[in-house]
Amino acid sequence: QVQLVDSGGGLVQPGGSLRLSCAAARLIFSLYDMSWYRQAPGKERELVAGITSAGDTTNYADSVKGQFNISKDNDKNTVYLHMNSLKLEDKAVYYCNAVFKRLSYWGQGTQVTVSS
Repeated sequence: QVQLVDSGGGLVQPGGSLRLSCAAARLIFSLYDMSWYRQAPGKERELVAGITSAGDTTNYADSVKGQFNISKDNDKNTVYLHMNSLKLEDKAVYYCNAVFKRLSYWGQGTQVTVSS
């Protein structure tokens, strides 16, 4: 079965950086549009960033534009989220999502905690 494994979360101080990874298995990764979502305690899951299957187009939530960068490596079956200048409000569980036509898969999530 399809597997998406999220990793790279952790504890970081405000202003710090993290790189999240989502490694995919058992799917034709190059066909899938990929996204990162996050969910903070007591809040709805929200879209953070997305990238098209070929990796040539990206989109970002207004709250992270200029701060986060999404990239996709079709040779490694991995999508990344580079997070810079992290703020307290970026604390959440981050999930990757893979979509191709009607197919949609989720990673298990990785916790990002921003705290001084």
